[in-house]
Amino acid sequence: MMLRAAIIGYGKMGRIRHEAMDRHGGFEVVVACDTVVDPEAAIPMVTNPLAVYDYDPDVIVCSVPNMMIPDVVCTALARGKHVFSEKPPGRNSADVRLMMEAEAAAHKSDASLVLKFGFNHRVHDAIEEAKKLIDAGTMGDLYFMRGVYGKAGGPNYAQNWRNDPELSGGGILIDQGIHMLDLFQMFAGRFTDVQSFVQRKFWTDVPVEDNAFALMKNAEGIVASVHSSATQWQHTFRLELYLRNGFISVDGILSASGSYGTEVLTLALNRLDATGSPIPNPEQQELRFTEDKSWDKEIAEFHAAVVEGTPLKCGTSQQALDVMELVEAIYAADPEWSNPRQKTSQTATE
Repeated sequence: MMLRAAIIGYGKMGRIRHEAMDRHGGFEVVVACDTVVDPEAAIPMVTNPLAVYDYDPDVIVCSVPNMMIPDVVCTALARGKHVFSEKPPGRNSADVRLMMEAEAAAHKSDASLVLKFGFNHRVHDAIEEAKKLIDAGTMGDLYFMRGVYGKAGGPNYAQNWRNDPELSGGGILIDQGIHMLDLFQMFAGRFTDVQSFVQRKFWTDVPVEDNAFALMKNAEGIVASVHSSATQWQHTFRLELYLRNGFISVDGILSASGSYGTEVLTLALNRLDATGSPIPNPEQQELRFTEDKSWDKEIAEFHAAVVEGTPLKCGTSQQALDVMELVEAIYAADPEWSNPRQKTSQTATE
């Protein structure tokens, strides 16, 4: 079944989604909306988001800045359209709840409407393989996880809308670290205890964090630590999962920029000595991935959910709420960051 699609927000991500829909073959992109009309665009373009509905789309792809996401998503659902939205899912958990209310209201008239958020890291090949290995059970219980996800600011970093908390909701944690937090919750579920340090060290002319360190524990005692950084001068993605019978790590993540390197999944199974104790430095096996299929997998899942009614596994509104609440918990756990008076004092002394 061919679905008519409208893209609201035709920048980098909107075009990536357009390309993925074209590769899938089950979508006809009939219109795109952006603040400026691209004269070379191969499809009709408009500047008013409401004008896309004149083209009678079946689905809305939302690729706008964080502060605009709730309005675009809620409007689309109220008009009976399926929605695929980028992450982060707004600026805070209140934004997510607003969209969930619109989703629930829409379901009263059409229970088949689909709302999906684009957390594509869940469907990277290396991450999926790690999940399969853990779910198979042969590696035993998951004990703890470590994650580092960082980059080097970038050109015009201070002027980017992502560093205006009124527009974005936060800094590097909500922009990039949210992916690592989403993966943590995919592997371990919700975290109940959170400790953190949230800092602004290098980019002192912006009102958001450039580093966030957090330590989390869930009800089963699984611990996770994350470092989300805009001062990781060497672009880095590393996820480590330690289990009773060995460990799994993912180094590198394939991305549109290509700056995080090849995805390498490393697997090591413990060897035991005569007493049954693990021998240090077990033999490791590597599996390398060189093609990013995550965009295509997300679009395929969205199409199947709309056309066939297949339940979403990734990017549900509940998952979006869970991870946004974890982001907020990390901000709140550092009293020097979450207290506005202390936050202002910190800025003045830096």
